[in-house]
Amino acid sequence: MSQPVISARHLPEMTDFLSRRRSMKVKSIGEPGPSPEQIETILQTAARVPDHGKMVPWRFIVFSGDARQRVGEHLKAAWLTEDPQAMPAKLELESERFLRAPLVIAVVFSPKESPKAPEWEQVLSAGAVCYNLCLAANSMGFATTWLTEWYAYNAAFAKAMDLGEHERFAGFVYIGTAQGVAEERERPDMAAIIRKF
Repeated sequence: MSQPVISARHLPEMTDFLSRRRSMKVKSIGEPGPSPEQIETILQTAARVPDHGKMVPWRFIVFSGDARQRVGEHLKAAWLTEDPQAMPAKLELESERFLRAPLVIAVVFSPKESPKAPEWEQVLSAGAVCYNLCLAANSMGFATTWLTEWYAYNAAFAKAMDLGEHERFAGFVYIGTAQGVAEERERPDMAAIIRKF
């Protein structure tokens, strides 16, 4: 039996959670990661975002376990398109990027042709999915960070990951257990970014 949809409810603990959540530096994310059941819940929760026209202009690629090691060969090959003279030590370093956390979820932006949902709105929906991935994992007690490093923009890596010509990476969300405490960072001066009309 499905649960009722919640449109509004006073949840002060959620406001507190949102006001204090913080991305964790990837070097401070370690084992253990989410279980397969938790990953399924994280993905289902992430997909509950605004999506004008129900276009679903995004999809997921999940890297966990040995897949994080295997993708390293694709990262090496992709880095050689960035730097054909790369030294072996640099190639090895690049190959280990997905080993920095127990779970990495790529969000692929996959726009659809639509007369009522402009591509810009679909871009925003993909961004919301990335953030919802973070929130879902954070709510389970996991640390996260949403990254777009060089491989997010590398054509060879996109091809190796079977992205279509019209698709691109919205980001990679690294998920695991916090190894330490996330430090607060400087926040915007709200008076400088709010205009009351």
